Amino acid sequence: MVKPSRNRMVLLIGNYRPDQQQSMQRFASMMLHGLIAAGVDAELIEPKSLLGNFRLAGSFVAKWLAYLDKFILFPRQLRRRLRSAPAPSIVHICDHSNSPYAKAVRTSPLVVTCHDLLAVRGALGEETDSPASRTGKILQRWILSGLRRARTIVCVSRSTLRDAEKFIPEAAGTGRFEHIPVGLNFPYRKLAPAIVDARLAAVRELDLARPFLLHVGSNLRRKNRDGVLRIFARYAKNCNAQMVFAGDALSPELCGIARSLGIAGEIIEVPAPANEMLEALYNRATALIFPSRFEGFGWPVIEAQACGCPIVCSNAGPLPEVAGDAALLFDVQDEEGFARGVAQLSDEEERDRWSARSLANARRFTAGEMITRYIEVYRGLAPEL
Repeated sequence: MVKPSRNRMVLLIGNYRPDQQQSMQRFASMMLHGLIAAGVDAELIEPKSLLGNFRLAGSFVAKWLAYLDKFILFPRQLRRRLRSAPAPSIVHICDHSNSPYAKAVRTSPLVVTCHDLLAVRGALGEETDSPASRTGKILQRWILSGLRRARTIVCVSRSTLRDAEKFIPEAAGTGRFEHIPVGLNFPYRKLAPAIVDARLAAVRELDLARPFLLHVGSNLRRKNRDGVLRIFARYAKNCNAQMVFAGDALSPELCGIARSLGIAGEIIEVPAPANEMLEALYNRATALIFPSRFEGFGWPVIEAQACGCPIVCSNAGPLPEVAGDAALLFDVQDEEGFARGVAQLSDEEERDRWSARSLANARRFTAGEMITRYIEVYRGLAPEL
């Protein structure tokens, strides 16, 4: 069989959409549009939902049908694409959790972006709020095996890079690791108050005459939303404030915690907000509370900072390196400290000072810089690109 000629293009591998890994879908989309804007030919391929169309949500059968889509059918689809023209100069797996696909990539240099190794660490018995089932442990071994096949492993934070060097020690010191922080996936910025008010008017439960604190994220245990509720309860004793949760709707368990703390009436939920709504929330919030227990990077931190929102976050994992000198940092267990930090930001002069720091720090994380760094990696492996 005649091998297809290379066409100086990058083939990006994205995520299985039914898994609803929204941050990973945003990253792959950023890569695709950023490369094209930079003049690099790029294509994005994702596992198709074929058997997944017959899934019963939440069932055991659903999980296994998804596995068939992802790990049996998609590798065949990928191999067919790699055998067809144009053959890519580079294959880039945008999410390390898809690194088992590395086995199908035989002729093109392979790049994998590693966002975190929390699930791998959990599968190996570490406490990362990411416990693994028996099947999960097998999957995490496949992920590590796939990472080992990559010519370059790009880590989004130095914290993740240290984990990668620990679990793939044979690659340490060989030049196979790169550290490229993620950039902003939307042009978040400071807005005029009138624009903010107009957007937030759509959140009818929110009283714009009162201050509010903000948390952005999911209900995963490592996001520590129960801690957010306890921190807010401490702070709200002496302040007429509201607490906004953007992202996942609160679970029944978290709603129960809010009721037990006597703050349920002050909780406002903004499920799955559009970027424009999130931008308005960041602009108006007194502070973003982000007491995460484990992170690979911490995208909401730089999103908030780009809007001038002060940050009160944990000192766990990559958060100090990402937040820089523009956040009040506390141990994840120090909920009293978090509440004091938020109270500090209630002073207008203090908030303005930390807001200016936030804006300055966010300038480090541009999508353009991220794309430029990736193109440098690609050309180090495929000079013809």
